[in-house]
Amino acid sequence: MNPRQELIRAASERILIKDGPFGTEVQNRGLAEADYAGALGLARDQKGNNDLLALTRPQVVETITKDYLAAGADIIATNTFSANRISQADYGAEHLVREINLASARIARAAADDVAAKDGRPRFVAGAIGPTNKTLSLSPDVNDPGFREVDFDGLKQVYREQCDALIDGGVDFILIETVFDTLNAKAGIMAGMEAARARGRDVPQMISMTITDLSGRNLSGHTVEAFWHAVRHARPVTIGLNCSFGAKQLRPHVQTLAQIADALIMIYPNAGLPNELGQYDELPHQTAELVADWAERGFVNILGGCCGSTPAHIAAMAKAIGGLAPRRLPVAPVATRLAGLERMTLAA
Repeated sequence: MNPRQELIRAASERILIKDGPFGTEVQNRGLAEADYAGALGLARDQKGNNDLLALTRPQVVETITKDYLAAGADIIATNTFSANRISQADYGAEHLVREINLASARIARAAADDVAAKDGRPRFVAGAIGPTNKTLSLSPDVNDPGFREVDFDGLKQVYREQCDALIDGGVDFILIETVFDTLNAKAGIMAGMEAARARGRDVPQMISMTITDLSGRNLSGHTVEAFWHAVRHARPVTIGLNCSFGAKQLRPHVQTLAQIADALIMIYPNAGLPNELGQYDELPHQTAELVADWAERGFVNILGGCCGSTPAHIAAMAKAIGGLAPRRLPVAPVATRLAGLERMTLAA
């Protein structure tokens, strides 16, 4: 079986577990700027450039990956959320994009294969691509609504470079995550499709939207339903939500998506909402109880954690949903589905 078939088969038998974030786990290690910069001779301060650690401190990335696998993760994402030419330009490290993605993918692949070889259960690697700090749908200049810092073809090429390296590094899927702008996601989708086609392979996509307000819209204004209609043509193996709020606030939007999407549902919320200091106070058992409710109601196929989650959160989730039946995919009626900021469904 190919990775798409293997994941669907595994998800039909039980609820799968995705890992948690790299960002807060790296922060917890209190690394100095020299740890990030290593011996690469980069001119700018590299503190906070988590993606670069795949080259300068690969053991940190490897340890975090293995901690999540030990906690019960079936799916590991690469530490490449900002490993693209736009984001790395802030650090003067854009020339290292391919190396960073290759190295991170190989670290994740080796760790996943090692664990799978020991117990015979497949582990999957998702090549993570984040939204960048640019947006195609909105102008950053309030005095010039038509201005864009990047165009669609340019952003697609930025993502293509990243997807090429991730696939060459051995990932099973391309994970387009924390989507605040649906048009950005479409650029990533096209890049992933082109990269897979160039290699003659099916590299399925995982697509995950982030909601920016309690009404259930992302920054570009799309509802959860409209977002699904806008990206379903890509045949993603998973569709879902991540980051956003804690599990409590995400619940109605998870239910909505679960009712309409004929793809696996993957949800990985933050560990609650941050406090005044930007820290996350939700304890592992609290997060686990909230997501277990989704599982009991048949809303999800894959669960994980985003900002503030730790390996302890992932382990608590795995324990809480053990033995619960996975969501059964609905059969979508034949219809024309369109999307503006709201969804539109036309009768067959």
